[in-house]
Amino acid sequence: MISMFYMSLTEAIRTHTGLSPQIFFTLLILMITVYRFVSGMFVLPEDEAASRSASAMPHPSVFAPPPEPVHIGDMTLEELKVYDGSDPKKNLLMAIKGQVYDVSKSRIFYGPGGNYSLFAGKDATRALALMSFDPKDLTSDIDGLSSDALDVLQDWEYKFMEKYVKVGQIVTQKQSESNGGQDS
Repeated sequence: MISMFYMSLTEAIRTHTGLSPQIFFTLLILMITVYRFVSGMFVLPEDEAASRSASAMPHPSVFAPPPEPVHIGDMTLEELKVYDGSDPKKNLLMAIKGQVYDVSKSRIFYGPGGNYSLFAGKDATRALALMSFDPKDLTSDIDGLSSDALDVLQDWEYKFMEKYVKVGQIVTQKQSESNGGQDS
């Protein structure tokens, strides 16, 4: 029975491919090897490691749905600091050009341990314009920036406007504070 199966298989290979069974199976193994090698080049190393080990899984809060954006309105830089991701129950906020955006849906990038975590809870205007990760550039000061840096900043602002919800704006002090605590 096995020999009959083998003979019909070899005959089918010769008929349909014009190759001997040895060449056919050698090519098949070679194609599978090349496919696995090439497709492996497009897998991120952390994805591969995560699929091999449960201990490599990110913190569950990374997978938790982001909180709904809440309109905050006017806020000072001091108030913005509490939205830096240190409290997982609070939204992640950051400012660019005085506008505050909720970046909670990108917690994997802006949350603790993320590549851009130093921007969370801060006005990152100058840092984004200069494409800088230097903490001294985490400011709204754009004095002395080249026109190229200002163009980069404008591109960033468009990206934020497109991707994230604007929830407020930076003010130097709250309106009620500037009126001596009395509302008009």
